[in-house]
Amino acid sequence: MRTFSGLIFLLCAAVCLAQSGEDGQVVVAKAELARVRSMVDTGVLPRARLAKAEEAVADAADAAFLRRTAYGQDLNVDQADEMVATANRRLDRRQKALDEAKQLVDLGASPQASLKPLVEDLELERQECSLADERAKLVRELSDMASAEETFLNKLAQAPAEASQLAESFSGDGTFVYATYAKVEVAFREHFGKPMPVSAMGETAVHRAMGFDHRGRVDVALHPDQPEGVWLLQYLTDNHIPFFAFRQAVKGKATGAHIHIGPMSTKLASGG
Repeated sequence: MRTFSGLIFLLCAAVCLAQSGEDGQVVVAKAELARVRSMVDTGVLPRARLAKAEEAVADAADAAFLRRTAYGQDLNVDQADEMVATANRRLDRRQKALDEAKQLVDLGASPQASLKPLVEDLELERQECSLADERAKLVRELSDMASAEETFLNKLAQAPAEASQLAESFSGDGTFVYATYAKVEVAFREHFGKPMPVSAMGETAVHRAMGFDHRGRVDVALHPDQPEGVWLLQYLTDNHIPFFAFRQAVKGKATGAHIHIGPMSTKLASGG
């Protein structure tokens, strides 16, 4: 009867929490925490179980955050850094669980086979950390590229002669649409046998955070002086497609070198 009552309690708590729009796993973990807390208060369960239930809620919340970021489409630098920190927290929890289980095995309180699922969980979390690191690296590179464009725009306004040292520009016919981009991508793939390394297709969280309207623009992660970059600039020129080729950003920082296809990004309107 007690088990049945516990299941009813868990179900009711989950229904109430689900109405908040929270992630499903977080809802279940919080419902279980409420059940455990109730049983600890009545002396049915030891207080140590409460700490584990609280940790499970934290872990579920971290997992939900990673699903929105590591597997999401749009991140800014702050979110990328938090994503890496979150993945590392989950990795630490998996390592702690494995270490505790090994102690029980060494004491003869658990069989060796009990370690297998924990080892697998740890390996999966290592892979998730690698994914988070890779996503964060790409976001930081995109931030460097956006910084290069910001530096160029500032120089263009304050010292036009110096701006030319930061970027090579070509106005072409002054317009750029994604149908044109598709032709560029096909030509690049046919010439090099691989997709063009696009880092930003239109608007991104990084550009919004920096106050740039990047809609209708494409950033390609190629240095203008690399063979692929040289080819791309020649193709764009031959087809009258506007571009900005960035060779450097701010001295002492990452170069942010890339090829920006389309008109220069503009500043977003206040509140835009």
